[in-house]
Amino acid sequence: MIIRAFVLQAYRIPSSSMEDTLLKGDHLLATKYTYGLTIPFTTKKLWGADKVPNRGDIIIFTFPVNHSMDFVKRVIALPDETIEIRDKQVYIDGLPYKTGSEKYTDPFVLNQGQGKVRDNYGPVTVKPGHVFVMGDNRDQSYDSRFWGQVPLEYIKGKAFIIYFSWTSSKPWIRFERIGNLIR
Repeated sequence: MIIRAFVLQAYRIPSSSMEDTLLKGDHLLATKYTYGLTIPFTTKKLWGADKVPNRGDIIIFTFPVNHSMDFVKRVIALPDETIEIRDKQVYIDGLPYKTGSEKYTDPFVLNQGQGKVRDNYGPVTVKPGHVFVMGDNRDQSYDSRFWGQVPLEYIKGKAFIIYFSWTSSKPWIRFERIGNLIR
C-alpha cells in the first residue's frame, strides 16, 4: 500500500491515443515521486509542488474534466510557453517542435463551424502552473487541444516501464514489449 501511495502505481492503456509509444493493452508502471509527493487521494503535495515535467515526458494525470479518470499524454509545452499548430506542425515559442514518436494517421473531419482544431490551433500561452499535453497519435487523441491545460497539481506521475502487454488477437501477449522503458 505504501509503495502504491508514494513510489509506483500501475496503469492500463485503454486507447490508441499514444501509439506507437504506448499501445492499447499495455500495462505500465509510473513513478509517483518524480514531480513531488502527493498526499494519497488528494492533489495536495507534501513536497515538490513547484516541480515541472520536462518537455517530452509522458505523464499520468487526473483528467481535468472528470476527476475520476486518469489520462496518459506527452508534455508538449511548459508554463509561459506559447504553443501553436499550423498544418499539423507544432510550434513552441515560434520554433518548430521536433517530433519523435508522434504521428498523424488520417485526416479529421469536423462539423461545419468547428474549424480544424487538430490541424491548426492557437497560438495559446500556457498558464503558470500548467502544462499542455498531447497524445502521440495526434489524429486519435483527445488532449489539451480540446479540454485545456493540465494543472501541475493534477500530475500523478511519470510513465516508467511496460510490465505487461496484451492484444485481443493472437498471440495475445506481446512479450517483446514487456520490460521496455517508456521514453
